Formats: sequence, C-alpha cells, structure tokens
Amino acid sequence: MRVVLATIGIFLVLVILWDVFETIILPRRITRRFRLARMFYRSTWRPWSWIARRMRATNRRETFLSFYGPLSLLVLFAMWAVGLIFAFAILHMASGSGIDISGMPSGPAAHNGFWTDLYMSGTTFFTLGLGDVVPRTTVARVIMVFEAGLGFGFLGLAISYLPVLYGAFSRREVNISLLDARAGSPPTASELLKRHTQPQSVEALEEYLKDWEVWSAELMESHLSYPVLCYFRSQHNNESWLAALTTILDVSALLLAYGTGALRWQAKMTFAISRHAIVDLSQVLNCPPLQNIQERLPDGGLYKMIALLEAAGIPHSADGCAQNLMELRQMYEPYIASLSARLLMSVAPWISEKVQKDNWKTTAWARISADVERVPRSERDEREHF
Repeated sequence: MRVVLATIGIFLVLVILWDVFETIILPRRITRRFRLARMFYRSTWRPWSWIARRMRATNRRETFLSFYGPLSLLVLFAMWAVGLIFAFAILHMASGSGIDISGMPSGPAAHNGFWTDLYMSGTTFFTLGLGDVVPRTTVARVIMVFEAGLGFGFLGLAISYLPVLYGAFSRREVNISLLDARAGSPPTASELLKRHTQPQSVEALEEYLKDWEVWSAELMESHLSYPVLCYFRSQHNNESWLAALTTILDVSALLLAYGTGALRWQAKMTFAISRHAIVDLSQVLNCPPLQNIQERLPDGGLYKMIALLEAAGIPHSADGCAQNLMELRQMYEPYIASLSARLLMSVAPWISEKVQKDNWKTTAWARISADVERVPRSERDEREHF
C-alpha cells in the first residue's frame, strides 16, 4: 500500500512541476492536449463566458470578462500550490507519517491521520516554520527539506511571472491605443484608409504597416508563450487585440490584392506575420476555423474600398483582383471568427455601418459634467456643502 501511495505522490508532484515549467518557464508553445493549465482554462472559461453571454449590458459584460484573465492566474497558482501540498502529504503518509506533534509523546499515538500529514505539508510548503509539527524519521526530514525548497522556488516563480505578463500586456496595448486615432473606435479598414488621404499618406501608411509587422511578431511570441494574455481585455470596451489585428489584416489583404509598388510589398510582409500569428493562436487556444461565417464586406463594399485607395493616392490595379482578395480573406477570416466566438471579442466589418466618436474624443468627465448641469442649482449647492 505504501508503494502505491508513494507512486501516486511522486506522479502528482512531477505532473504539477512539469505543468508549471511549461506554463511559466518554457518560452515555447505547447500543442499537447493533456495539460493541467489547458484543462483548467477550458473548464473555467466555459461557465465564465456562459454567464457573460447572458448579460445584456455591454459595459457590465466587458467588465465581467476583464476579471477573468487576472483572476484565473491567481486561481491557477492556488491550484498548483494545493496540488503540491496534497501530493507531499501523500508522500508523508507513504513514508509512515513520521511526524511528532508538539506536546504529545512520540510514536503512532502522536499522529492524527492524513490531516496531520496535510498540515505538515502545508506549513512546510509555505515555509512557515511553526514548530508544532516536526519530522521524526529520516525519510520525513528529506521530504520536508525538498518540499520547503520547492515551495520557496514556487513562490519566487509566481512573483516573477506577473511582471513578465503585464510587461507584454502593456506593450501590446500601446499600438492598440494608437490605432484609435488612426482607424476609429472600433477600428475598421475603411476608416484607416480614409484617414490616410492627406499628402504623403502612402509613405506614412507604409511605415505604419511596418510598425504593425513588428507588433504582430511580438504578439505571436508573447501570446504563444503565455496564452493567458489572450483573455486580457483592453482598456476600452470597443477595443481588443483581435479587432486591431483584424483591421491590419483587412488593410494588408486589400493592398496585397490591389496595391502596387513598395506599399504592396510591405503589406505582403505585414499580412504574412499577422496571418501567422492568428493561425498559431487559434491552434494554441484550440479554436478550429469556422466555415460558415458572417460576411464582413457587404455588397458594394469592395467598390468603396477601391474608391478609398484612389482618394488616398495609393497606386493600385483593378484587373482581376477580386478573386485574389477573396482567397486572401479565406486565409484568416475563418480563424478570426472562431477566436471572436471563443473569446467574446467583437470584430468590426470592413466598413463601419455608423459613425462613432473616437475614444479620445469622449471622456467620463464630460458625461459627469453633463449630469451635473442637469441637477438643480439648489441641490448642487447642498451637495457641495456636505
């Protein structure tokens, strides 16, 4: 029986430690289906998203969804810690529970069952050093020392893991915020081209696509290594990394199908790395491409997009390129639709259906000021008095 318990305990320790290693330390995507972290996110995201889908208010739903990413990290750390504590308690039991309790005589009478082993494991893992339970045998001392060192290292990894995540999140959000003034809120391909109709817009758009080529590469590297970042929401409800990446893919596909010259070459480079990122992220999150997706480019929309190219002074060709554009869209839109359905991140169509004010033009203070103006003067004076 002790051999079986020891085997189970060692197996649990190795499985949890390997999962921690792959999740925190290994900077490489893991495609293996059986993973504790993957099972955790799959089992927790489903009920969380189920509740979110039944919230009618957009602001409330986005706020609720924004809690999931950071909260899931804390729960995942707790799950690992509890699993390791439980596994080492099994090892203590397999070794004969060689533990003495302060104030009680040595021997079997001093042991109160598995709960004492569990308490011993918990105090050791968190390096409390209370002294009310101490190892009595050599095997118990070895287990305690190993667990104490492991617990200390685990807490250090958890603390160092958070700055890495939030650093990658901050770098991701910079370009998303910059996209607000260049492509609208939410961002669309038509709005991005419309706002590049000034002189020298071709050179500016080429440099802009070059910046997004780098951004897409950083997104792929960081989110493949730390998939939990995919669940982190942006600062505004009408912004997301998925919507931003979709806008850049739309513009790049249009320029790749109709553009000419150096701008077309840069669009090809940006499209390649952006499409690479979206496909790899779909694989990591287990989101197969959807076949029956909603049409994002309405009837007559292609002619409007070509008109925007002409207004921006972008060199283009209109000879037999519609089929090329359709083939390019099929390379990424099914993956976009799958990720949008999984993460509950809305993606705007190619052409905005209605005019919306940019986020930088709206502030909560303006709304508060407007509400204050509607309050009677006597009531405002009374509030200020208190």
